[in-house]
Amino acid sequence: MVRYLQITGMIILILSFGMFSLSAFGQQEEPSESLKAVTTIFPLFDFTRTIGGEHIEVSLILPPGVEAHSYEPAPRDIVQINQADLFIYAGKEMEPWANRVIQSLTSPDIHIVDASKPIDLLEAPEDHHHSHNGDNHNDHHDSADPHFWTDPVLVKDVVDAIAQSLIETDPENASYYEAQAQAYNRELDALHEDIQKAVESFEATTILYGGHFAFGYFANRYGLDHISPYSGFSPSSEPTSRRIAELIRKMEELDLDVIYHEELIEPRIARIISEETGAQMKLLHGLHNVTKQEKEEGATYISIMRENLEKLKEGLGK
Repeated sequence: MVRYLQITGMIILILSFGMFSLSAFGQQEEPSESLKAVTTIFPLFDFTRTIGGEHIEVSLILPPGVEAHSYEPAPRDIVQINQADLFIYAGKEMEPWANRVIQSLTSPDIHIVDASKPIDLLEAPEDHHHSHNGDNHNDHHDSADPHFWTDPVLVKDVVDAIAQSLIETDPENASYYEAQAQAYNRELDALHEDIQKAVESFEATTILYGGHFAFGYFANRYGLDHISPYSGFSPSSEPTSRRIAELIRKMEELDLDVIYHEELIEPRIARIISEETGAQMKLLHGLHNVTKQEKEEGATYISIMRENLEKLKEGLGK
């Protein structure tokens, strides 16, 4: 009888512990009532967390410091996407793997947002400034330029598309998402106006870029020219010495003393040009992803774009 009571006591204890665990777990998990969104690149992560605010948990599948163009999703990323309410990606030009992942998703309830959809993508130029030969298997952007987010005016359409998707997924908080999107679009208007005003006073209008040029939309919006020795956006492509020499010649011709380089990739070519010409090297951040430090310091799309503007003022004339 004593033995029976002991066992019964243990069972009650285990059950009550189990219930306690479940209720404690339930309390911990309460925020999970908020929407879960998975994004592929930093700008989309930043737009989504800004619009979603307190109603959303947003994750970025690119770990800090990882270069976006060569990224391939790991099985855990696919699991994470499957468990999300929204999957927001930059389009097939930027993420050729996305269609494959979307087709493999088992959850029928995921809202899929192709952020490039509202954008009229620019064709990848074929001229000497920035041609795309597509020789490299990784150089998958040979038909259109995927970097639409470098134009803050186009970003407003992306913000509206994300807000619309949040509203469809969570209609209860529609007015919140609308208000957040409108407030953010006002910030984008202010950024655009500041860039426009600054560019009007630039002495030079050519960006000399020692990396893969992600600022085609930016240059197009603000009437700037750009020269990069790279063809295409693949991190594994290599520029020819002829192209590097062309860039150096142009630098001397335009009397410019700044060579810009990209984020997260060793700026080897920019360094060669800097050593050859004495030009200063400056980061012009394409915003694909952020470093661990930038993440910890709370970098945002707007803060990085404003830093870019300061760097352009330094290189092209105040």
